[in-house]
Amino acid sequence: MLGRLRSAGLLPYRLDDELRLLVAHPGGPFFARRDNGWWSIVKGIVEADESDEEAAAREFEEETGWPAPPLPWIELGETTLKSRKIVVAYAVEADLDPETLASNLITISGRSFPEIDRVVWMSVDQARVKLNQAQTVFIDRLITNLDDARNIVT
Repeated sequence: MLGRLRSAGLLPYRLDDELRLLVAHPGGPFFARRDNGWWSIVKGIVEADESDEEAAAREFEEETGWPAPPLPWIELGETTLKSRKIVVAYAVEADLDPETLASNLITISGRSFPEIDRVVWMSVDQARVKLNQAQTVFIDRLITNLDDARNIVT
């Protein structure tokens, strides 16, 4: 696995009348007209000197402008994208306002663009359509985890 890129990210969720997931649309001209299958959890590259959790928190703050929601986080495991990049994800219950997104900027061909141009609270069905197909496994794992938590007898 030496040399394979590894990303870590957060999948905020909230339980209103139904499960809602906060997913991100990448910024820049390449993604401007791409929609279904192009959205992502908020994630980024894990640096050599940091843990997956540290990278997920750092990337979340860089890409959204919000501090990472506090622990506990739910481990959702990892998946491999078509690019062969490994993505590890954590879910966290949060209530964030998409209108206050303040993404960091990236420079492409001398122009600046937000790394994430928008985030949206989506239903599970919407998120399955919008997310990169390899990342939809995180939805299933979150649902299983939440169902298991509700079935615990104390």
